[in-house]
Amino acid sequence: MKRAALLIAALTLTAGCTSVSEIGPETEPAAAGGACGVTTAKLADEDVTPLSPAPAPRLPVTVDSADKRKVTVTSAERILAVNLYGSLAEIVFSLGLGDRVIGRDTSTTFPAAAKLPLVTPQGHDLSAEAVLDLNPTVLLADDTIGPATVLDQIRDAGIPVVIVDDEQSLETIPEHIRAVAGALGVPAAGEQLVTRVRSEIEAAEKTAPAQGEPLRIAFLYVRGTAGVFLIGGDGAGSDSMIEAIGAVDAGTAAGLKKFRPLTSEGLINAAPDVILVMTEGLNSVDGVDGLLELPGVAQTPAGINRRIVDMDDGILLNFGARTGKAVEALATAVYGPCR
Repeated sequence: MKRAALLIAALTLTAGCTSVSEIGPETEPAAAGGACGVTTAKLADEDVTPLSPAPAPRLPVTVDSADKRKVTVTSAERILAVNLYGSLAEIVFSLGLGDRVIGRDTSTTFPAAAKLPLVTPQGHDLSAEAVLDLNPTVLLADDTIGPATVLDQIRDAGIPVVIVDDEQSLETIPEHIRAVAGALGVPAAGEQLVTRVRSEIEAAEKTAPAQGEPLRIAFLYVRGTAGVFLIGGDGAGSDSMIEAIGAVDAGTAAGLKKFRPLTSEGLINAAPDVILVMTEGLNSVDGVDGLLELPGVAQTPAGINRRIVDMDDGILLNFGARTGKAVEALATAVYGPCR
């Protein structure tokens, strides 16, 4: 099942830039040799920017759900939008319908949604009880969340469940926005948001240096507490973000697909100039010093120069309505200290 494969990948694997101040020794001056140091990629504004004025849903609508069902949505008064990445809720809020959202998933942590009740108390598994207690009029989800039996329980309770395609890349963002907007009866707002997001992504892509050899960046998915250490490659999602800032995804260049277990030989052969990690992953291995102890890291150009960039877990691979801002923040963190 697609959801199971994605969860195995995520859990068994799994504007500005600032120094990583909370890590301690890692903020010391990096080694000589053109090093640019340790940086954290941060959005200039951590919250979503909703469309204004907010659109008025025109319902009912019948839409084609990604699970091959036809689903009729009659009300968007009480919305739940949940998935592994937090991107669906981000889209709903960006459409200007955030005041109708009644709950959130674990990955939806931006300020406007952070205080909403959690409906995924066990990681990224939905709680049927938590969902039904909130009495939603529509549930938006994708195959990264479940289990299927819970989704069936929600359907049996008479709640429309619309499944959105779950491919995560820059190219699929417009499709996801249109699917969400269509299901909520605001297709025109969806097109407005698509235009805005595309414009932000295009502007962010232009911030990459126009000259010089492209940097090689390796994305490492690390969860020290779970003993999970992987390197991203073609189709991992991280490759899309890395390429958007004009760099080369080191895993893809080394012939890797999706995520692969981290090995000393593999990482040394990938020879990244920069290592990109999620902030919580970096914290889970006790910062940069702990990261340098993983197989092969210290022997790479990135490790030798301590050139590490971390980014919030809910932003880096989100591929929602703030992706243009995320690309800009990543480019600033990668290139800014070196300019």
